[in-house]
Amino acid sequence: MSNPERRYVISFGCPDRTGIIARISGFLAEHGGWIVEAAYHTDPDTGWFFTRQVVRADSLPFDATELRMRFADVAESLSAESSWQVSDTGERRRAVILVSKAGHCLYDLLGRVASGELDVDVAAVIGNHASLGDITRAHGIPFHHVPFPAGDAEAKASAFAEVRKLVDEHDPHAVVLARFMQVLPAELCEAWAGRALNIHHSFLPSFVGARPYHQAHARGVKLIGATCHYVTADLDAGPIVDQDVIRVDHGDSVEDLVRKGRDIEKVTLARGLRWHLEGRVLVHGNRTVVF
Repeated sequence: MSNPERRYVISFGCPDRTGIIARISGFLAEHGGWIVEAAYHTDPDTGWFFTRQVVRADSLPFDATELRMRFADVAESLSAESSWQVSDTGERRRAVILVSKAGHCLYDLLGRVASGELDVDVAAVIGNHASLGDITRAHGIPFHHVPFPAGDAEAKASAFAEVRKLVDEHDPHAVVLARFMQVLPAELCEAWAGRALNIHHSFLPSFVGARPYHQAHARGVKLIGATCHYVTADLDAGPIVDQDVIRVDHGDSVEDLVRKGRDIEKVTLARGLRWHLEGRVLVHGNRTVVF
């Protein structure tokens, strides 16, 4: 039996011109496609058009694979970017989470998954420290400890090769750096481009690098925040998916800032991951459109 809640999601960007919406809707109408959600954006600075279309799967006479094949002609006629995609909400999304010692983001994500709030299968958690193994296994998820010896470049390269092997065997839709305190090498950034999400513990571009809350406290800031972004070879400079802030004042200590900052980190990472998994984030250059 067909599932009326199942959706196919079409998203892409292309050079702006007249007739784009008519081309998309005409194609879907020709096959009986029932559009239940549609979003559009035109960027006047770049002259690009972006869209996300959600269609009832049971309204079409073919599956997502054939929809991709048929829509390829539409995408080509509109000169769409090669990153255009058709996703199927009936296909379970998979994620692999990378961690170090700080557990607040991992605890939050595992709780959201366990409660059904975040609809994704966490295939594995990989840590360069073993401290978060017990909570991971308590959720029935495999934990892999891959040590990163300090000051040994060859051993570090070997560790990253092991991490890549463990991640790639699951072919995840998202690789989540949940306060993973290691800088991904350029080859991994390229291999996981558009899939690797990081939570940066400051409101970029301010207070980049180490100890951002100490920097913020020294400057007497009134707002602190967090940034969820895609990972690129340019450290902490990838396309931004989501940001959020919280107000602080002169009475807050560094410990208060850290505690409040962790709350923002958790929410921002979970929200960015959700949007990514739902196909709401379109990347164009170093900017994003989030529907």
